[in-house]
This record gives sequence, structure tokens and C-alpha cells, in this order.
Amino acid sequence: MFESAELGHAIDKQTYDAEVPALREALLEAQFELAQQSRFPVIVLINGIEGAGKGETVKLLNEWMDPRLIQVCTFDRQTDEELARPPAWRYWRQLPAKGRIGIFFGNWYSQMLQGRVHGEFKDAVLDQAIDSALSLEQMLCDEGALIFKFWFHLSKAHMKARLKTLKDDPQHSWRISPLDWQQSKTYDKFVRYGEHVLRRTSRDFAPWYVVEGVDEYYRSLTVGRILLEGLQAALKAKKRRNTQAHVAPVSASLDDRGLLDSLDMNLALSKEDYQEQLATEQARLAGLMRDKRMRRHSLVAVFEGNDAAGKGGAIRRVAGALDPRQYRIVPIAAPTEDERAQPYLWRFWRHIPARGMFTVFDRSWYGRVLVERVEKFCEPADWLRAYSEINDFEAQLSNAGVVLVKFWLAIDRDTQYRRFKEREATPFKRFKITEEDWRNREKWQEYREAVGDMVDRTSSTLAPWTLVEANDKRYARVKVLRTINDALERAFERD
Repeated sequence: MFESAELGHAIDKQTYDAEVPALREALLEAQFELAQQSRFPVIVLINGIEGAGKGETVKLLNEWMDPRLIQVCTFDRQTDEELARPPAWRYWRQLPAKGRIGIFFGNWYSQMLQGRVHGEFKDAVLDQAIDSALSLEQMLCDEGALIFKFWFHLSKAHMKARLKTLKDDPQHSWRISPLDWQQSKTYDKFVRYGEHVLRRTSRDFAPWYVVEGVDEYYRSLTVGRILLEGLQAALKAKKRRNTQAHVAPVSASLDDRGLLDSLDMNLALSKEDYQEQLATEQARLAGLMRDKRMRRHSLVAVFEGNDAAGKGGAIRRVAGALDPRQYRIVPIAAPTEDERAQPYLWRFWRHIPARGMFTVFDRSWYGRVLVERVEKFCEPADWLRAYSEINDFEAQLSNAGVVLVKFWLAIDRDTQYRRFKEREATPFKRFKITEEDWRNREKWQEYREAVGDMVDRTSSTLAPWTLVEANDKRYARVKVLRTINDALERAFERD
């Protein structure tokens, strides 16, 4: 793959000077059109051999285009804040918004290559990292992102010649970094693993471009042309539309009984039993959150359910067991303009807690396969692929030590009607009932089908769903607390 980048491509300065003005003007026009349309972000990944012109090329791009619309991010050694969360968290936080360009140095490819070259892990772990990178890029592209992946290459002979020249020049020897010397010793390994990574991760939705780094004029024009061609094509392209008119529920059964029909909605607790069990489970949760083993974990609880199913009351009983400094409650409503400018999962990634901490999501990323599906806020293709994206997201959380518990609080239709009427009749509860709640009742069966599909496709051993019979609020609150406690204890036992 790298042989073609060692053929000595070159462009003379006269040709370069003649072409740059038109290229620069076209890049600026494309950049401003990108900002004006604000349909998609552009992500540029910079990788390759040290000394091949990575930094010089990016500096030039900032000169050719408007740097105010470009954010350059460098990912060096992970900070304590980043180490306390899933590996991809550090990249998600820096994703450019729609209409902007993000340039990533030290990205996910740099991390996996350096780790393998220096023997921090074996080939099997490298291949897992490659699969994770492909999943991330596929998801970003499905969300509309345009990804350019550049590998700047130097032959071993050119790399050694560059180091010798700089070393012998007192005025420029400062340009040699410790990483340059380090890579000169591991060049063969770096190139071997680099070829493996590039061959496995160059896909039609995010291809690699290998650029020879010896001649600065050739290098600069090549990168500029590739960016311009890709930008112009993406700006002209029409937004994908899915014409699939109907998608059958994946959890349909022969007897028309859905998953929720199997719940015993008569389960209840007396007031005395409730008070006793609530106190026991709250004390248990308080102790588990203070356990020293919690330093290796964080806790995330997802609350979904029917309107008026008692999510708020259950959350309050969970929070009532804890010091407010230990947890954060994140209510999820319609996305803001800033959130709409990012991939769908971005607004949830931002709230993943550090180790030792607890985040409660009141509604969650499952909105895409529930309300957005039923209300047709997105195309079928979008919510259908969301199942695999969610499973991948939750696997990353689990692998990073996050204890994830997911609740669907279920009530029957008569109970919901009674609670709606009670809210309308109670002054301090009227804010809880809206016209939208009544309208959602008209789509009761559609929501039940969506819930069945959601649980069928996203309940895994790593992140199982807990269905909570919530006709009796007391029973539901105790079941929620007990489930969280059991999940923490299982995680501690595995340590």
C-alpha cells in the first residue's frame, strides 16, 4: 500500500505557485458553502510517519482557508478525566458541529498503532480496536459526517536523511522531537502495523489517502485537491432519503401478545412492607456507593416508560439514598440546536460519569427507537440502524467499567387514564400533564410494538433491560432500587 508513496513524486515551485491561488479560492468557497448549508461536519484524521509534513500541511490549510471554521485537536496522553471514561469519550467531546471542519492529530489510529508497536497489547487487541474504529466511522458517516483519512508517508531512507540533515544544522535541530528519534528505531514495525490498519479500515464511506511527504509542493497540492474534490461532491449531493414505507415489528408474535403482555400488573406492596423495604434498599445503595470498589466503576441508570408510569417518583427515591455530590440527574427533552448539529449519541456521551459517580438519565438515547420512530421524526433507516449503534455504545460503557441499568416502567392503559385525570384535578400536579400526553395515548399500541422491538434488540448480557410492573408505585420504586443494588454487587464480585 505504501509503495506508491515512495516513487519520488514532485512538483516544481512554478507549477505550485500557479495552481495555489485557484485552489485556495475554491477551498474557501467550498468551506463557506459548508458553513452556510450546515448539513454535515467534516472530520480530517492526520496520521503517518514523523517528519512527513503532517503539521506543515495542516498549518498551510489554516492559511488557505478560514481558520475560524476549523478546529484542530491533538490527542496526546490520556488525562485522568479521560481515563475515567470509555476510550472514545475524548474524541466524541471534540467532534465538529455541522458546517465546521475538525482536524484530529493523535486520533484513534495513532493510539492503536503506538500501543501495538510498543508491545502494550497483541494483535487480537489491535483487531478489536480496528473494529471499534470502523463502527465509530460508520456511525459518524451514517449521521452525515464527511471523513478524510490521510497517511503522510516517508521511506526509511528519507526519514534517516531528514534526521541527519536536521541534526547537523544548529539552527534547525530543535525541529527533531523525541518522537522522531523513537520512530526511527521502530520504523519497520510502525509501517508493518500501519499497512495492516490501513488495509482493514479503508472503506468507501471513509477511505485512506496515502500522501508522499518528501516534496512539500506535491504534498500540499495533493491534500488540497483531495479535500476540495470531496467537499464539492458532498455539497452537491442530495440528502439520502429512505423510501421504505413500512417496517414490520421484529418482536411480533403469532398470538398478537407482545412482551409487555407477559407482565403481572397486579404486583403490589402494602404501605408497611414498602416503608421497610425502601429503607433497606436505600441503605444498601448508600453503602455500595461508598464502597472502595466503586472507585473502579461508575453507575448509569436509564429510565424509560409510559407517561405517568412514575419515573420521577422512582428517581427521587434513588436520589434520596445518596449525597447530592455523588450523582447527577439528566432530563432528556427535544434536542437543542447545538445538539442537532452533532451525531445523535453525542449529547449523551457528554454526560457519562467519571469513576465513583452516578448519572441518572430521565429518558435517554432510546428516544430514537421510541418517540422518533412512532412520531416519524426520523426515517426508518435511521431508527433501524440505531439498534446496533446503541448496542455498540453500551458495550463501550460496559468495557470501561460502567455499571449500566435500564428500566422500562410499564402501566396499563386504565391506570394511565386514572393518573392523567388525577393530575388534572391536583393543582400542584397539573404541570405534569400536557396535550401531548393525551395525544400519545392515541398511539398506545404503536408504542407497545416499539418497546417490544427495543427490548428484543438491545437487551444484552452486558446491558439487560429490567421491565418494572408500575401499576403500584410502591412496588416499582423498591424493584428499581433493588435492581440497581444487585447490579452493583455483581460488578463488585467480578472485580
